[in-house]
Amino acid sequence: MRHPRIAAAVLLLAIAMPHATHAAEIKVLASGALKAAFGQLSAGFAKSSGDTVSAAYGPAGAIAERARKGEAADVVIATRPQLEALARDGKVVPDSRADIAGIALGVAVRKGAPRPDIATVESFRHALLAARAIGYRDPATGSTSGIQTARMIAQLGLADALKPKTRLDSSPGDRPENVFDAVASGEVELQIGQITEIAIAPGVELAGPLPGALQHVSVLTAGVAAASQAPDPARALVAYLASPAAAAVLAANGFQPVGKQ
Repeated sequence: MRHPRIAAAVLLLAIAMPHATHAAEIKVLASGALKAAFGQLSAGFAKSSGDTVSAAYGPAGAIAERARKGEAADVVIATRPQLEALARDGKVVPDSRADIAGIALGVAVRKGAPRPDIATVESFRHALLAARAIGYRDPATGSTSGIQTARMIAQLGLADALKPKTRLDSSPGDRPENVFDAVASGEVELQIGQITEIAIAPGVELAGPLPGALQHVSVLTAGVAAASQAPDPARALVAYLASPAAAAVLAANGFQPVGKQ
């Protein structure tokens, strides 16, 4: 009698184990600004949860549009207004959203090149007018930094003066480390962009952040996609991204704490 009972118990265990030990595969659509830090974040989450994470990157606006069009994903990470819009459209679960980090704008120069004085609005304005060529992300790509830079230049009244020497970067944005290639090659003297992307771009360095009066800090927000195939693990990932452990990783990669904008 013992053997049939043991066999039955083993059979039940074998049936139950795949469900108990199965690791979720979480698909993430994320702003390219997060790329350098996200590898560390996803590794930390995988170690603690046993789940695996894969991510596709692009400009925040393009990521939001991909989510809006129904691209398969479990978690979406873009700017706060974009996540709010996705929640209104029924593409992101409203109560799943969490702010995870802030990103400030800065100016990149070629490594070793003289750093212009950009400490004040007036000195920054002068640096733009004196530069041989300037650059920033093409707003048409959906880049948050590109949209904000175009607005800032218009507010300074420099749109017409700078247009002949402006080079717009229109790369897909899935490789943010390549966004500043024109600066590294010497084609562009000054390029405005997200400080977190300048930090990972080869051949360039940060001249400094934009002056306070012109600074714009974008808040990255994560949320669970409404059509997620793994909603509970996705919620766990969002919670992890908003945790103190993740905040330490993000700070080490140049992001600003949420609430400090």
